[in-house]
Amino acid sequence: MLKYLSPNFNDRPDGIAIDTLVFHYTGMMSANEALKRMCSPQAKVSAHYMIDEHGQIFQLVPEEKRAWHAGLAYWRGKININDRSIGIELENPGHDINYKPFPEKQILSLIKLAKEIIQRYHIPARNILGHSDIAPTRKKDPGELFNWSLLASNGIGLWPETDFMNNNDAGNLSDFESNLRLYGYDTSNLVASTLAFQRHFLPNACSGRIDIQTFLILKKLIELL
Repeated sequence: MLKYLSPNFNDRPDGIAIDTLVFHYTGMMSANEALKRMCSPQAKVSAHYMIDEHGQIFQLVPEEKRAWHAGLAYWRGKININDRSIGIELENPGHDINYKPFPEKQILSLIKLAKEIIQRYHIPARNILGHSDIAPTRKKDPGELFNWSLLASNGIGLWPETDFMNNNDAGNLSDFESNLRLYGYDTSNLVASTLAFQRHFLPNACSGRIDIQTFLILKKLIELL
């Protein structure tokens, strides 16, 4: 791990425990460009860590400090996500430039780092999130090419088994919004939050529409809580 310290942080508020882990992509052409931006006082953005495409980990902000990575965000009734979270950036150009799969070396480094953080702070699986989960109207990252299933198989986050799904188990589709809110999402823009949910849990069918498969995946996740 390399130290590449950013000036863009402040103290966490007293009495608030770290209970959330948020994954991002950099959305820039290179790791160097992303590091330069996150270390620029003018940019006023940062994360605790960045992992480049080769799996090299850079620490930009000490974990005990409040990095500026989440922005305007919401999860499970909380809005000051920076106060209570660790942020990890992954080098990737993102949707607006040239979105592409995350390399194996990068993901292996992420798995190792994330597991250490989760163990250190006892972060619940439900609070292992992408930026789009906490800011669905603003963000797409880490996006539909991020392998949440692989991470869950390594003890990082939740992932529902899908062999339970059949149309006879649909229940009442009108329950979807209340269940999505119960799981943690801000549902004030239901299309955006549904799309964010699909990017995380149904990456091959990101439409923003509430279909049977999306409904059943959410139902299964609620049962896992």
